[in-house]
Amino acid sequence: MQFTSLQQSLINRYQKGFPLTSQPFKQIAQELNTDENEVIAAFNQLQQDNVLSRIGPVFDHKKAGASTLAAIAVPIDQLDEIAERVNKFEQVNHNYAREHTYNLWFVVTDSDWLALNKTLEEIEQVTGLAVLVLPMEASYHIDLSFDVDFSQAPVKRLEN
Repeated sequence: MQFTSLQQSLINRYQKGFPLTSQPFKQIAQELNTDENEVIAAFNQLQQDNVLSRIGPVFDHKKAGASTLAAIAVPIDQLDEIAERVNKFEQVNHNYAREHTYNLWFVVTDSDWLALNKTLEEIEQVTGLAVLVLPMEASYHIDLSFDVDFSQAPVKRLEN
């Protein structure tokens, strides 16, 4: 996959430090000496190409309300369909497949434990599957940002 220089800059510069303003794309455009519409188009293309899964904040769950890791045992032939249903909940992030009996994992964050439990119940209703709730026992900060070296040959993605 080939990336434009603007896309490369967006990937490497805004994994952290995304502008917290009413017009973040305008500020990014000013910082990168380009047009706001070009920035928006570049981000949209990266999302369409599945390079970016989302643009949004990651909150300290203890300050943002209640949060838990959750998992569902999904029949493999229904994994994409169930993942789409789970993804429709705005309270869900970090949704990913795993090689395990519980093969769909995700994080749910809500305003408080009562609201979180209601969301988990709604996910069970929408999917028709029981949700395994895995509350955090210890907190660790892991910085998942990294600089991408675009000078290397493209890596072929493996299909599952």
